[in-house]
Amino acid sequence: MPPPEANAKPLDYKEQFRQRRVTSEFSDPCKPASKASMDCLDRNNYDRDACLEYFKAYRDCKNAWIQQRKDDRRAGRPTE
Repeated sequence: MPPPEANAKPLDYKEQFRQRRVTSEFSDPCKPASKASMDCLDRNNYDRDACLEYFKAYRDCKNAWIQQRKDDRRAGRPTE
């Protein structure tokens, strides 16, 4: 499994939206970070304290994704 820091940066969300098969399907460019967090919980018997770095990486990824979308909207760039 990759270290938590490897998942702190979101995937390109525009590319994620283009790859959707169904229009209502949720697209999450932070899915690798989410999966790593859940895998950590599975490995550590759901001990949250053992996975804090993975949770932080997921939060950082989500915050970066939201900020990137805000910046794109403010600059007039399409978000989808």
